[in-house]
Amino acid sequence: MAAISSASEHLAAAGGFDGRNGMAAAEGILRRQAQRESAARTYARSLPVVPVRARGMTVEGADGRRYLDCLSGAGTLALGHNHPVVLEAIRGVLDSGAPLHVLDLATPVKDAFTTALFETLPPALAGHGRIQFCSPAGTDAVEAAIKLATTATGRDGLLAFSGAYHGMTAAALAATGDTAVRAAVRGSDAQITRLPYPYDYRCPFGVGGERGAELSARWTAHLLDDPKGGVRPPAAMLLEAVQGEGGVIPAPDGWLRRMRTITADRGIPLVVDEVQTGVGRTGTFWAVERSGIVPDVMVMSKAIGGSLPLAVIVYREELDGWLPGAHAGTFRGNQLAMAAGTATLRFVRRNALDERADSIGARMLSRLRGLAAHHACIGDVRGRGLMIGVEIVDADAEPDDYGAQPAAPHLAAQIQREALRRGLIIELGGRHGSVARLLPPLTITDEQAEAVLERLAGAIEAARTTASGAAA
Repeated sequence: MAAISSASEHLAAAGGFDGRNGMAAAEGILRRQAQRESAARTYARSLPVVPVRARGMTVEGADGRRYLDCLSGAGTLALGHNHPVVLEAIRGVLDSGAPLHVLDLATPVKDAFTTALFETLPPALAGHGRIQFCSPAGTDAVEAAIKLATTATGRDGLLAFSGAYHGMTAAALAATGDTAVRAAVRGSDAQITRLPYPYDYRCPFGVGGERGAELSARWTAHLLDDPKGGVRPPAAMLLEAVQGEGGVIPAPDGWLRRMRTITADRGIPLVVDEVQTGVGRTGTFWAVERSGIVPDVMVMSKAIGGSLPLAVIVYREELDGWLPGAHAGTFRGNQLAMAAGTATLRFVRRNALDERADSIGARMLSRLRGLAAHHACIGDVRGRGLMIGVEIVDADAEPDDYGAQPAAPHLAAQIQREALRRGLIIELGGRHGSVARLLPPLTITDEQAEAVLERLAGAIEAARTTASGAAA
């Protein structure tokens, strides 16, 4: 009873923060977090904010400050914080008396979610697809996709790409391109063949553009067909249509079509990770729609749960060779997440928020490219829809062998800090953590987009001034 009372008191206190006590309370919470939480915590280190209220794109901290949130739960919040349709859906389940925990039993809530999801999928997949509900995180769905492909093909090799990020569990982590985050998993690369992802600004072949993408495709095909190439027979190819944590790198449409052809011709299932790109974020409902490809497996999480934990894979029925219980998870029947997800999927479709993301994202990219013309520390601006990356570089250093400036992670971190001071929350990613990432909700208004750009421009100018002063 004491524990319940204590928790209730903390919640009540959270609603009562103000300018007089909020700063002290926030500092106390942050201090206790540092004392009690693991060294693995990430966002809390660079974003020392204690959120107590949020609505849409706005987050209010315990200290009374308000922020525009361009992190959106790492892309989870398609409709922003506490959208009314999401809250209504959650309350509807709670008020109905329906069970909240059902394992994988059939329920009306689950049936409605599955129907809403299939209505958004490429018809060729929706018409002959199967869905597997996984444990609640995207990495769990990646693990399920790899296991599915391994079971269906009888092979255990995996084709993955430089710069990839697929999660933190064993197989998903092995497929991730960042060697630092894989360091603790010994032997994790034993079955992985790493392929070059087309990265225009830092093209591994030194040419960029369509030519660089073509060389990447040729290299992939040649390696798979070379009997002396050392490639283990692959169970699947796993890729992102837009690399997120890798630095917001969109794959060219032609290259995606080539990967689809290469895998189909060789009987290799193509698995596309849509965990961050899905539900309208990249300007189409699913990122694969832009290129017209239909993967054999789609991995989905984040926004499909309407801000709550939910992860699934949808795949061609021919791959469905699992035995009952071959892949399970205690929390794969999250009814609240399914209700919130159904509301989100339908709201995005009904209001064409994918098209909205495409148009407002294009305007933001144009403005940011204009900003880059005045700031040599901006090496590249890229993105799709409302998945935008600004690569920060050392403008005073010599370009590398491919003509790109070296990454400037310290300057990027300073820009993130200056942005936070101006009431803007952004994430860093990419090579050396030097890409400022913008993932605003699809409900962002024109006025909010303008405010984001102004605050980011101010942060870049302030960070450059600070860096110049330190150098002097």
